Amino acid sequence: MIHSIRSSSSTPDPSSECDQQLWDPQRDILTDKITVLINGYSESRIPLLQSLAATYTSLPIVSSVLVLWGNPSTSPQTLSHLSHNLSLSSFSDAPISLHIQPTTSLNSRFLPRHTLIKTRAVLICDDDIEVDRSTIEFCFDTWRSNPDRLIGLFVRSHEVDMINKEWIYTVHPNRYSMVLTKFMMLKREYLGVYSCRGGDKMRRMRTIVDQMSNCEDILMNFVVADESNVGPVMIGAVERVRDWGDPRNDYEDGGNGVRDVGLSSRRSEHRKKRGKCIQEFHRVLGRMPLRFSYGKLVNSVGEQALCKKKGKLVNCDHF
Repeated sequence: MIHSIRSSSSTPDPSSECDQQLWDPQRDILTDKITVLINGYSESRIPLLQSLAATYTSLPIVSSVLVLWGNPSTSPQTLSHLSHNLSLSSFSDAPISLHIQPTTSLNSRFLPRHTLIKTRAVLICDDDIEVDRSTIEFCFDTWRSNPDRLIGLFVRSHEVDMINKEWIYTVHPNRYSMVLTKFMMLKREYLGVYSCRGGDKMRRMRTIVDQMSNCEDILMNFVVADESNVGPVMIGAVERVRDWGDPRNDYEDGGNGVRDVGLSSRRSEHRKKRGKCIQEFHRVLGRMPLRFSYGKLVNSVGEQALCKKKGKLVNCDHF
């Protein structure tokens, strides 16, 4: 289904999405499947987007795939063609559908969508992240053991700049406090908390997201940490994870527009802006809810010791 595009840049009015009768966390909810929300924007990534959506819908654990299109400049003809191709890409009982975001606000990514999301687990992901089937299933298994936490593959950290006395956004070598929406699994109740609860403070923080045109993922991390009082969980890939949009990719053909279309491709400017978001969220909330986590959860528990065999040190499990 394709809806009309509106080019408003303000925060979407979540009133209809926040109806308490409709938004019943226990109503017709599936606990053994996930709903996948893929964020789409770049027309150059449409072939990759279609391939990713088809991969997700082929998994038995997936209930449905929702492609959330956020580019207001995309023509109706292109959208109609995309919607048709997506509908043909599903070869299982899990449908793929295209949904035009109601505004250009990044907050729209976390609208509850109570009539569409019928699972407790929701996977938020980007249109340039290719994840193998085993890793997706491992992520779901990990989430089922930690349903109140954010689970993901890509992590970042907050830290205090002691010289300038301000919060910064960074990558720390041995700890993390945030999961990125490149690939993030959460319980669907958090969508309601983000969009519908928190009163004036949450409205002000959602407004900051609009003003910055950034940081909706950081705000979700604030929301979840404040609700759960624990940090996120980083998982390791079972086979492989490909980030097609990372500017560090070396493409002989220039990438054909697959990379360098996102905010994160402008790395220095991007980090400064996101540090500013952390600073502002902390100021509005009046506290720092983010909690650090350490280590990475992997799906293998094989022997790690080395044994000598034929004059060489090899993994003991290889005997």
